Amino acid sequence: MKFKPVLDDTQLKRLSEHKYSCTSSSILEPFLQPWWNWVVQCLPLWLAPNLITITGLFVNILTSLVLVYYNPDGKEESPRWAALMCAAGIFIYQTLDAIDGKQARRTNSSSPLGELFDHGCDSLSTVFVALAACVTVGLGTHPWWMFFQCFTGFALFYCAHWQTYVSGTLRFGKIDVTEAQYGIMGLHLLTFIFGSNMWQQNLPMMGFGWNIAVVVSVFLAQSYTFFTEYLGCILSGGKGKNGSTIAGTSVLSPAIPLGLVIVPAYIIACKSEEHIFEEHPSLYIIAFGLVVAKVTNRLVVAHMTRSEMDYLDSVLIGPALLFLNQYFNNFIQEYYVLWLCLLWAAIDLYRYCHRVCLEICGALNIELFRIKARLAVPAGAASAALDFAAASTNSSRNGRHRRT
Repeated sequence: MKFKPVLDDTQLKRLSEHKYSCTSSSILEPFLQPWWNWVVQCLPLWLAPNLITITGLFVNILTSLVLVYYNPDGKEESPRWAALMCAAGIFIYQTLDAIDGKQARRTNSSSPLGELFDHGCDSLSTVFVALAACVTVGLGTHPWWMFFQCFTGFALFYCAHWQTYVSGTLRFGKIDVTEAQYGIMGLHLLTFIFGSNMWQQNLPMMGFGWNIAVVVSVFLAQSYTFFTEYLGCILSGGKGKNGSTIAGTSVLSPAIPLGLVIVPAYIIACKSEEHIFEEHPSLYIIAFGLVVAKVTNRLVVAHMTRSEMDYLDSVLIGPALLFLNQYFNNFIQEYYVLWLCLLWAAIDLYRYCHRVCLEICGALNIELFRIKARLAVPAGAASAALDFAAASTNSSRNGRHRRT
């Protein structure tokens, strides 16, 4: 079967001309730069940056799924060792995710595909990191708080790329992804030390537990980032013609694809006669999280190719099946339809990412997980390039790992 190409010749040309633009005022990244610089110098020059990224992603997903396996509904006590594994998994992913760009500069293998691949892995990591954080604090006892926390996390990640689509520059605030990752590591470590039951205990003179306090604190941090870094940028007008996005579209247009995921997710959960979300929260969040990841990847591609983003997508077939099943009075048990939605979202996301990567590799004459010999540089030059990049990064406080 021959599929129609995802990217046309015009989009591939614009992608090859794409220049990465980023600003950062992260609190933690300046302190982590020496660690990242030391780790990247330990890597062999033949190791491809994308291989580093996906290795960290696999570790992160695996450790998160182990925790979810032992506590799928987030209501039971999580094994302490599983929480420790999650903390280690996030640390490994965060470190590898931060050094892939340094390795790309070190080996002279930077390309737009690296930036796209990096964002794609981040979109998947967000799903499992958010879910594991909710499970480790036992938020399944308050499932709608769990729904709120996970989907606000998904939406905030989407908004980061929404404002990039509008302004052409990815912005990282003082409290952003690095701070969030280390904060979640702290939650897992506390669970490892004191046990997950500590999160159910009420705060002194308060009528709610520590887990609800965590949700409120995270939401306040997310709100600060959204209002200070994203909202103003989106509403103040884009870099395109007449204040449009860089693709010449309305600055509010990306809200529609996101709404087509989050609104049905809420309605389906509310209208479920079998209480599908309350009974299977982890399965539900992963299924819809993969749908959000697909939509986010399409937004990143639209930004990098300066093209319009379609509102409808094949990945929405999964949520549509759940909706239609409810409309016809649950002709099929909702649990099985939810599994079908999850499988479809995973297959559709993989198919899209696979095709996009192959098309870009063909257009740019590069390989996804291997550095071509002609791109390699001598070790001395690589070390000098790394030192220069690190100095430039520290001077601008833009320590983020993205690569072009």
